[in-house]
Amino acid sequence: MAIKQLAGLDASFLFLETAEMPMHVGALHVLELPAGFKGSFLEALRKHMRTRMPHLPALRRRLAAVGLNVVNPAWVDAEPDLEQHIVPVALPAGSGMVALEEAVARLHPQLLPRERPLWKFHVFEGLAPSPDDGATRVALYTQLHHAAVDGQAAVALAAVILDLTPVPRDMPAKPPRKRHEPGTLSLLRGALLHQAKQYMNAARALPGAIGTLGGSAGDAAGALLGLLRGKSASASPLKLAPRTRLNRSITAGRSFATVSLPLAELHRLRKVHGASLNDAVLFLCGTALRRLFLDWHELPKKPLVAAVPVSTRAAGDTASNNQATMSTVTLGTHIADPQKRLAHVLAASGAMKSSLGTLKDLMPLDFPSLGLPWLMEGAARLYGAASMAEKLPALANVAISNVPGPQVVLYLAGARMITNYPTSIAVHGMTLNITVQTYGDSLEFGLMACSDSLPETATLAAYLREALEEWRGMSA
Repeated sequence: MAIKQLAGLDASFLFLETAEMPMHVGALHVLELPAGFKGSFLEALRKHMRTRMPHLPALRRRLAAVGLNVVNPAWVDAEPDLEQHIVPVALPAGSGMVALEEAVARLHPQLLPRERPLWKFHVFEGLAPSPDDGATRVALYTQLHHAAVDGQAAVALAAVILDLTPVPRDMPAKPPRKRHEPGTLSLLRGALLHQAKQYMNAARALPGAIGTLGGSAGDAAGALLGLLRGKSASASPLKLAPRTRLNRSITAGRSFATVSLPLAELHRLRKVHGASLNDAVLFLCGTALRRLFLDWHELPKKPLVAAVPVSTRAAGDTASNNQATMSTVTLGTHIADPQKRLAHVLAASGAMKSSLGTLKDLMPLDFPSLGLPWLMEGAARLYGAASMAEKLPALANVAISNVPGPQVVLYLAGARMITNYPTSIAVHGMTLNITVQTYGDSLEFGLMACSDSLPETATLAAYLREALEEWRGMSA
């Protein structure tokens, strides 16, 4: 692999990372071992990964700082030690999902060492057997740094690691890779060339961006002026989120919960109401959050706002980098009537989709980074230390991300994958992240939150199930 400078968006996840705000994503998988399995699944997985590693370049690279870390670091070749990257975690015998969720909550705040490739797999043993047929179960919690992959890039990695049958497929042979350890001058030369290219790209894109940005900025400026004059912003593109307990600075503690909902029924319900699967996710999350805020006696009069990542990745692109932007949508949590709440979500989602073209044009994936590492790392530390989340206006209350996933049963090192619960990032000012992924015949929810502001993720998971029940009643 040639030296590859991190793109601006990818490197941002490194610069913003702190002890309170780890920037890795992953998933929790429950696995059933095949009948008659002997030995250690941990060792079986290490052996399996050795055969797949030649086809996983994103897992065979590490960071190399350039100069005095005044520009983005570069990816360079590295051969991971699987004894360090695939590790055992012992649970009490007979453990179930609650113990797994608690273990993930404990492990999630642990930062990935930057001197190694930025990934780690945790193998859990001690689980209760399958309630259906008594099959032995294990679990796997994966950590992948967001600087290396976004949600869809992680799905592409999984396509290499996982199989469609219990018998792992043979992978095509690859010639041994020549390791290349670049020197300081080589890294610096690559960084300077990359910077020059980014400045040229920025100069070429500037005229078109100014025209697009000018219209958006004019609308936003008019909305801001209206807000300052005390006018209603109900029809404004500039809508701030209500301030809630979810809009605080985070600490290192995490709370994690999971829930699976039947995909076929969700498709049936959404079609009845002319909704997309994304709309269905937003409606269910908004309904569950409304119930939770009512429990707290803290339901805002304004609707909660979700930050929604939007992929800019072209079809068929499996590159291991970040290709996404962010938009917002209101969840209708202030509306008691579920039919009217759903109508609100459909309208808000439609408005968000109509603005996506502009957002994709304006959000660069790479940009000049001279001085940015120092600036962003300092700003990230200051933001948390000064509790800026409590002082600045809230743009969104919760992150909700829906990542397309496989709708077939998959296998890992011969074990059948039962669940695929995503684990994602909570940040200062937005202490709850709900990430959703399709798997098999289920829609899998992973709820990750700062435990100080939201210890009740299990309650929120239960309310997601109740939200589906409520939707069934609407459609009866």
